[in-house]
Amino acid sequence: MFAVIKTGGRQYRVVPNDVLEIGKIAGEVGTIVQLGEVLVVGGDTPVLGTPTVAGATVAAEVLDHKRGPKVIAFKKRRRKNSRRKRGYRDEITVLRITEILTDNAKPTVGPRPKKEKVAAKTTEGDDEAPKAKKAPAKKPAAKASAKPAAKKAPAKKPAAKKTEKK
Repeated sequence: MFAVIKTGGRQYRVVPNDVLEIGKIAGEVGTIVQLGEVLVVGGDTPVLGTPTVAGATVAAEVLDHKRGPKVIAFKKRRRKNSRRKRGYRDEITVLRITEILTDNAKPTVGPRPKKEKVAAKTTEGDDEAPKAKKAPAKKPAAKASAKPAAKKAPAKKPAAKKTEKK
């Protein structure tokens, strides 16, 4: 089963477990959002909307909010010493499609649990968790008076005078 949805002025063909990037929508990371503008629901008997399919929604899990690539708009008027450089980055929401719902149904799939990091396996004899090692404390800086006195440079000998011969 597939669906064609409209969001942010664009249309997307989606199937369950698709991951897509759309314009930013409200929703915390990990929550389920419903996209209501479904234009087509396909499958054994496709249903076309006029303009949308009544009672059809698409449930999606919010994976991430991020920013798109940098777009630079540079304008230059030749021989006028006039130029303008402006740039922007779009706000993007990354979604995973969980279900395509019809007949005003509610989403049955909740947000997926986050993967936990696997702790390092301990030996069978150790019942305690490994303790975190502390960094060694830094020694206090040596005091200025503890430095040895600087050596004096030897006195310079006066330069010898040159005598002229006639």
